[in-house]
This record gives sequence, structure tokens and C-alpha cells, in this order.
Amino acid sequence: MRDVLDDLLRWWRAGQPVGMATVTATWHSAPRPPGATMLVGPDGSVVGSVSGGCVEAAVYEVCREVVATGQRRTVRYGVSDDDAFGVGLTCGGSIQLYVERIDPDTFPDLPEVAEAITTGVPVATLTCVSGPPARLGRRMVLWPEGRRGTLGSARLDDAVADDGRGLLAAGRTGVLCYGPGGERCEADLDVLVSSYAPPARMIVFGATDVAAAVARIGAFLGYRVTVCDARPVFATARRFPDADEVVVDWPHRYLAAEAEAGRIDERTVVCVLTHDPKFDVPVLQTALHLPLAYVGAMGSRRTHDDRFARLREAGVAEQALARLSSPIGLDLGARSPEETAVSVAAEIVASRWGGGGARLSDTTGRIHGGRSR
Repeated sequence: MRDVLDDLLRWWRAGQPVGMATVTATWHSAPRPPGATMLVGPDGSVVGSVSGGCVEAAVYEVCREVVATGQRRTVRYGVSDDDAFGVGLTCGGSIQLYVERIDPDTFPDLPEVAEAITTGVPVATLTCVSGPPARLGRRMVLWPEGRRGTLGSARLDDAVADDGRGLLAAGRTGVLCYGPGGERCEADLDVLVSSYAPPARMIVFGATDVAAAVARIGAFLGYRVTVCDARPVFATARRFPDADEVVVDWPHRYLAAEAEAGRIDERTVVCVLTHDPKFDVPVLQTALHLPLAYVGAMGSRRTHDDRFARLREAGVAEQALARLSSPIGLDLGARSPEETAVSVAAEIVASRWGGGGARLSDTTGRIHGGRSR
């Protein structure tokens, strides 16, 4: 919706209904990802794209029909359909779309969502795109703290909000499946979570074998991963294929510059894996004065004690030191770089959602969603 927002908001404010088609699923080589949107305006104009041109003519007619009737529809086009060639999808892929009418009655929260998107505030819209007619089209608007709207039941709302915040935190758009009461193991209805937030960042300092494993699992979790090291012989893209970028710079200088440029926020996680006081003390001194989601540093117990002593000598307050996860990770008995990376990732996830890191078989109460909201 981001690329069609100006036109959608203009027509909404004029009280003119718009047909909106949104990609909810793709298979094989479909050209547009879930969340891609196309509008058919009240004047018949088209804004946006859902297939790079392959099926736009067919989707155009569905949008006009939905505006006229007000009846939402889910449609699918692909090579497995009898009419695939007729709609022009010859690229070998398939797409599924949810088509709805947008106006002040069907989407009253659009201006607030638009303001959040344009000002960089993370927000997600959660829409029932398949299921019982009474649920179809119900929408919830979700922020990191707070939500509005209902999908039809309190239990379903709680489950979808918990899972939706996970996608929003990662900047991901996707479809989630639930039972009528929010059961995650059932598939009676599909909810499209459209997230409008850039992926959270993971910054890994230290071009080590453990850093390569942490970068890999960070990418898997949905982070935009940066590996930074002052030594150009070690900090190479070839050694870190899973990182989005590899930077050669002194860690504290790089982190300070990123913060000054506004590219650090409260979702950013920092992993210091340098094992060298001349690198890790200055970067930790910088990191612990930034509003980061997580700061962890690798090292033995002796290294940890020495590091804290150096940080105190550098003037870092006890309150800031309490934010430092050192030694980094949860106690999993990890030995290999990959197992260590799982330990680090587990601590980051627990820190994000308030998990205690205990065995679920030793706990009671809710399993999904961490802290209750």
C-alpha cells in the first residue's frame, strides 16, 4: 500500500470508493510479493501493480465488480488454471489476491495508518482475507504498543495481535492461519498482515567464525544484518555471505556515525564478538548510551570482569551496564559457532518478547506470545 498511498488517501477523503487488490500468496516465479497492491480509482485509472503486467486486465475487472457490488473476493491466477493463458500469466507462477472496496466506511482508520507510514512509525493492518462470511474483511490496525479494531472474537484478536507484532517487528508481510477462536494449528481463516516498517537491524562487530553464524541466524530471523570490523583482510563479503553489508571501520566510529545519521532505533540489536578490549570497550561505551533493543558481548568470565572494570573506568554508569548481556547468549551448552549463534538468537528473542528462557515443559500458562498484553 505504501506506493499507492497518496492516491488512495485522496480518493478516500473525497468519499469516492476505490477497488483495491492485494497479493496474499505467490507460488514459483510470480513477479510481485505478498502485500503488493493495485488500485482501480473512481475515474477508472489504475495505480500500482500486482503482477508486473501479467494479470492486470483481469484484476481490473474484478476490482470494478467489487466496487459496484461491495462483495469482497479472493481470486487466484496461475499456470494451473484453465484460463491462465487468457489472463496472460505465462511466467510460470501463480498469485492469489484479495480484492476489496475501500472507502471511509470500510476502512475508517486509513488516515491514521497513512500518517504512521509517512512519518516512519511502525504500523500493520491485519485483514481477514478468507474464512466465514461474517469474518471476511474484518480489519485490525496494530502498532508496537496498542491496537484498534476486531477480527470477531477476543481470543482471535489476542492471537493475531501477538503474531502480528512479530511480523511487524521484523518488517515482514505475510498471511497467518487460525481457527475461529485463534487456534494456530487450524486453518479456518487467513489473516493478511501488511507491515509498514523497515526490517530491524542487527549489527555484528567482529569478523569471526561465530559472527558468520550469528549473521546467518540474524538474517533468518528477519534482521537486516551488518558485519563491521576494522581489519579489511577479515571483513569481506565472501566470508559473510548472509550479511546485507560488510563494513570496514572501527566499531565505535561506525556505530556513532549510524546513530548520528538516524539509522539506529529501539529495535536495533548489537552483538560485540571482537574479543579485544581496544575494539569492544569503545563500541560498548557507545552502544550502552543508545536506545537499543539489545546489546551483548562475547567473552569468558575473566573477559567479562575485565570488560566491566574497563567500562566503569571509562565512566559508564551501573544503570547502563545493567543493559549489557555479557557473556552473550543463553546457557544452552553450546560448543560450535552455529550452536553459539542459536544461543545468542535465543537471548535476543527472549529479550524482545519477555521470555524467561526456561524449558516449556517446566512452565505453565501461555506458550505463544510471551508476555500477555
